[in-house]
Amino acid sequence: MQKYGVTHHLETPDHPQTSGQVKVSNRGLKRILERAVGKNHTSWSDKLDDALWAFRTTYRTPIGCTPYKLVYGKAYHLPVELEHKAYWALKHANFDLNTA
Repeated sequence: MQKYGVTHHLETPDHPQTSGQVKVSNRGLKRILERAVGKNHTSWSDKLDDALWAFRTTYRTPIGCTPYKLVYGKAYHLPVELEHKAYWALKHANFDLNTA
């Protein structure tokens, strides 16, 4: 653990509520879900997959990478057809890809 600069903290396994890390993660996920759902709270289950994807692939400063990369050891890549659509959406909006 010291090799990677990780400080190890012992937590009691029978009291997971003593760790604030779970609350922080849940609060972040809740914010993403609230923004995705908007005023129509009945569609939250439809947006849950997108919210989880956004949460897992967003860079986190404290860990220095995305949660996805931390778990799987590699960066997440969109399927080719989605990357292609994202490229054309940027090009259509007249964004300069070199400055974006």
